[in-house]
Amino acid sequence: MWKKIAPLLIVLSVALNLAFAGGWAMHAVRTHWTSGGSCGKAEQRPGVGCPLHQKLGTSQEQWKQIEPRLAEFCKASQALCQEVTRKRREMIDLLSAPQPDRQAIAAKQEEILAGQRRVQQLVIEHLLAEKQILTAQQQQELFDLLRTRSGCASHGPVMMGLGVADEASSRPCAGTCPSE
Repeated sequence: MWKKIAPLLIVLSVALNLAFAGGWAMHAVRTHWTSGGSCGKAEQRPGVGCPLHQKLGTSQEQWKQIEPRLAEFCKASQALCQEVTRKRREMIDLLSAPQPDRQAIAAKQEEILAGQRRVQQLVIEHLLAEKQILTAQQQQELFDLLRTRSGCASHGPVMMGLGVADEASSRPCAGTCPSE
């Protein structure tokens, strides 16, 4: 009996680990750029329109450089996150089949990992671009915040992105981009 159950438990474990890693990455992105404020939205009052950047002491001149990049980042990351979420749902469908196709599951897993790598690359590129605008002190504060907010304790629902959390809340820039 264990010979039949063990492979399914391994596949389920891999799927849950993927969900956790993807949820953590998406949450780290969302936490950084969405502090309940209006990052990326046209501001109706003068000044920096993002609570994170306000906390960093970003000047209006810096914000003028950051804001368009942030809006583009939000747009690109939303598209990638939606793609990864769709592929995770497809993985769940494959896993829930009466006779799971291990080759199809492995292929879907590779698609999910590739999507997660693209999200991570997008975040890295955005951080490197923003780093060029911020002062050394602001950079230190930003990366200190990222270090403290990207651990396991702050990842949100373990099953984020698998349909357990509502779809809008699983996007990194939900409610913060100009198009929303």
